[in-house]
Amino acid sequence: MKIQVWSDIMCPFCYIAKKNFEKALDNSPFKNQVEVEWKSFQLDPDLKDNSGKISISEYLMNRKGFSEAQLKQFQQQLKEMGKVAGITFNQDTTIAAETFTAHKLLHLAKEYNKADAMEEALFEAHFVNGKNIADLEFLVSLAEKLGIDKEKARKILTEDDYDYEVNQDIMEAKNLGISGVPYYLLDNKYAVSGAQPVELFVKALTQTYQESIVNLSQESDDNMCGIDGCSI
Repeated sequence: MKIQVWSDIMCPFCYIAKKNFEKALDNSPFKNQVEVEWKSFQLDPDLKDNSGKISISEYLMNRKGFSEAQLKQFQQQLKEMGKVAGITFNQDTTIAAETFTAHKLLHLAKEYNKADAMEEALFEAHFVNGKNIADLEFLVSLAEKLGIDKEKARKILTEDDYDYEVNQDIMEAKNLGISGVPYYLLDNKYAVSGAQPVELFVKALTQTYQESIVNLSQESDDNMCGIDGCSI
């Protein structure tokens, strides 16, 4: 069974969904028969001008129009959701950064069968450790830490290697009508969108594996991020 996952590293609900999905998969009797492919998606491709220069709070208020009250509520709810999922969101230190370059690194990690590890490392760096995930030297060091050739990583990050692959993922998402992430496509048949709970992922995985008709009636547009911002 193949599962394709569209996500963006600057999307907190993508991180929560990843944790919940992995818990569901780890508890399934068929986990060794599941192939997971991470796909690129950019929530804000125009972020380059201020990439790495402003906090996520400034970004949400200035670019997404959050009021101080909305921001405070959002961060509190995100903190609570993260705690349930096993994530310590440090919104005070999170840096708003463009993600195209990091997505290129994810595609390189696929060559080393380390896409899952790279996805996790980037999420943790961004949301927990306050790292600038658009910084070249940081990305190269992250690649080296995961056993990926650092010179090869530097080359692909500074040249046009994998630009096509990242853009293809984004175009594929558009063709499928995907306007927000996280988005899980199971065997090209069924979809789960948003940071759904472990139980819903268990249901979707089981029913897809059994090739049954899935009715994900619990799905909604909540707990996901789109081009206009995030919603809870």
